[in-house]
Amino acid sequence: MIVTQGRFNGAMTYAEAREKMPRNRPNMERIEGLIKLTDEDLAPWRALTETYNALVLVIDPCPDVYTNLPILERIGSETGKLNMRILMRDDNKDLMAQFMNGPYESVPAVLFLDQAMELRSVFIERAAGVTAIRAQKTREIQESDPAFGPVGRSPAEMPDDVRARYQAAINEMRTGTTDFYINESIREFREIAEELGRPATGEARWRGNLLGAVAA
Repeated sequence: MIVTQGRFNGAMTYAEAREKMPRNRPNMERIEGLIKLTDEDLAPWRALTETYNALVLVIDPCPDVYTNLPILERIGSETGKLNMRILMRDDNKDLMAQFMNGPYESVPAVLFLDQAMELRSVFIERAAGVTAIRAQKTREIQESDPAFGPVGRSPAEMPDDVRARYQAAINEMRTGTTDFYINESIREFREIAEELGRPATGEARWRGNLLGAVAA
């Protein structure tokens, strides 16, 4: 058993986490207003014959945390089939060590557990499609201005004024892809629900932005 029922029950609720993560909270509230769940998105969750537990390891602040937590909370509140609790990563290193993303402590790390607290699925950081589209758009930004290049150049290597312009462009790009990010997360969580509805195989599939973790 990776997580005991007692440890899960003692973790923060979404409402408690919003209060205890002041740097994430404004963005969590913004994302809450952008989420649009369709009947198609919710159908696999509603079809589940039991309520599943989602234990999430987080830090404050983190864009992937403040984007995905509200989506999971909304799924739970609208279907009654997902019970989420939240732990701060740095206070739970023993648990984080079991869900390393290669050499990284990537968050959120979402552990989907059945009523027997058996691990059924793992979601790390963000949907892979989000990483891909943002990498493409970052490359386009670097190619758009010779001062930003060559492609792959670290912002730390740029002069202060260039780095400021580059970061502004990156922030604008991330804002512009927020809806895509939300929809990709919803799709990924829908597919997880579909898998939860099938007989357990004994192996938990890993999803998300996997760098070194193994997708079963």
